[in-house]
Amino acid sequence: MKKISIGFIALTSALFVACGGDHKNDENSGSEAKGGVYLGGIARVNEVETFKSLMPISINEINSFHIGSQIYEGLVKYNPNDLTLMPAIAKSWEVAADQKEYTFHLRSNAKFHDDACFPEGKGRMANATDVKYCFDKLCTQDGNNTQYDITFKDRVDGANESYAASKTGKSTPVKGVTVVNDTTLKISLVHPDASFLNILAMPGCYIYPKEAVDKYGAEMRIKTVGTGPFFIENIKEGDVVIMKKNQSYWGVDQHGNKLPYLDGIKWSFIRDKKTEILEFKRGNLDMVYRIPVEMFSELMGKLENANKSENEFNIVSSTALNTNYYGFNLTTNPVFAKKDVRLAFNYAIDRHKIADFTIQGEGTSADYGMVPYTEAFEKEGYPYKELKAYAYDPAKAQELLKQAGYPDGKGFPEINLEINSGGGDRNILIAEVVKSMLDQNLKIKVNINTVPFSEHLDNMQTGKADFFRNAWVADYPDPESFLTLFLSSHIPAVATEKSYVNTTRFRNAKFDSLFMAARVEGDKTKRFKLLGLAEQILLDEAPVMPIFYDENFRLVHKHVRNLPENPMNFIDMTTTYFVPKKEAAKK
Repeated sequence: MKKISIGFIALTSALFVACGGDHKNDENSGSEAKGGVYLGGIARVNEVETFKSLMPISINEINSFHIGSQIYEGLVKYNPNDLTLMPAIAKSWEVAADQKEYTFHLRSNAKFHDDACFPEGKGRMANATDVKYCFDKLCTQDGNNTQYDITFKDRVDGANESYAASKTGKSTPVKGVTVVNDTTLKISLVHPDASFLNILAMPGCYIYPKEAVDKYGAEMRIKTVGTGPFFIENIKEGDVVIMKKNQSYWGVDQHGNKLPYLDGIKWSFIRDKKTEILEFKRGNLDMVYRIPVEMFSELMGKLENANKSENEFNIVSSTALNTNYYGFNLTTNPVFAKKDVRLAFNYAIDRHKIADFTIQGEGTSADYGMVPYTEAFEKEGYPYKELKAYAYDPAKAQELLKQAGYPDGKGFPEINLEINSGGGDRNILIAEVVKSMLDQNLKIKVNINTVPFSEHLDNMQTGKADFFRNAWVADYPDPESFLTLFLSSHIPAVATEKSYVNTTRFRNAKFDSLFMAARVEGDKTKRFKLLGLAEQILLDEAPVMPIFYDENFRLVHKHVRNLPENPMNFIDMTTTYFVPKKEAAKK
């Protein structure tokens, strides 16, 4: 995480200071506790799209993830400062010498939220049987289960068998998940797996009680019962989610203060980015994620007297583990079944122009492929510089399209590019530029179809969209999290079923072989080399058009503490707190 240069912070903030703002939480930070932290206050944050589902096995987009990660916990979770793994419901664990068996020791004081699903509405302590129940549930076929494929499938002993049995209506516990006693659980793997602890931090592995499932069933998409630092007090879909502090949360800081520090969180769902920024300026939001591209010139044009104003907020940024791309469904439209067509599209677009001018530096051009460039990955052996990706080459694009049977675009049908609404104008701006480049360089006519985000997800998964916009934020900090999108085992056997992960429905046996070899390789350098070879196959086959790698930008009022930015945009407000206005002004 880094802060933008002081000069830019001061310049940008001056616009907001000049417009005023009440910063209500600056004066309502509560009492000072040990260690200089403050207790109290309601964090006010916004999502530009409403969530789809808060049921852990159904969480598959960032809005639900942001909210769900305050309510639920798994055995382990990420430290939001550096994305290292840390204990959650499990206080410790051991790994067997063969790297195939994990033994977890659970906390005895991780308590489920009070809820009507329990006798007299009082929550109880979570135990190993609850973990076993949730992991069995994860390995059960369900139309809303989006997490099985990218968590326990092909990893945990017996997971595949349990899932297959559930398709026939049988309930078969996962053989590789064993309860030793109330606070001890063993998990046996099919093979060593370098990413397994990361997998356990994913939403599909969050823990919830059987009582909630029995009482609420499908309504668990909004009826949430977890062990996390906050619980939902009230919810009005598409409008507001009100969370309150879990008074029985197990967490305690190094000074003995009970966590969380905040009294609660208020999530709003303002879809228009300009309105969202205005609410931030008024002090009605404590944090805003991403500065809308369409407001850059407006902001920069009103800063003549910026240095005379006090800096009221910070801009923090980090290189995101997030790739924005366009995907081709290889099974629905015959033109996209042709590799030369897909390659032609990739060579016909100028990624640098899009990054530098269309999104004005809010991301970097996708010069390598699907795995976004990070210095950490490269130092650990990911072979970015060896990958042969796509340079802007209109002549090569035209030749490839000719080889595909469409010289100068003749005979190529009009196509629809589907994008999702929300998040300002960035999606449509990029789509218009790509449309223009494909027209100019390939003489191909593209229609842009904008639909709500939830509909867009459904269309990608069901194959109703054959050329579509998507963005993938890493589930865990590893190149594997991006390449798993193309594993053929993620494609359902029945074509009409949803393909939650592999939305392009790409199949390549050599890719699969390299990917699976990397999964069991214990040496990280060798493992990353194998993943690099797998990505080269993707680049050669072109099931997607990588466009740009995102940059995370967050506007945060100065009274906010301990809300770090990180490459996965993982939000954990367990230790977030507010300081009084006078103290905030010192920073």
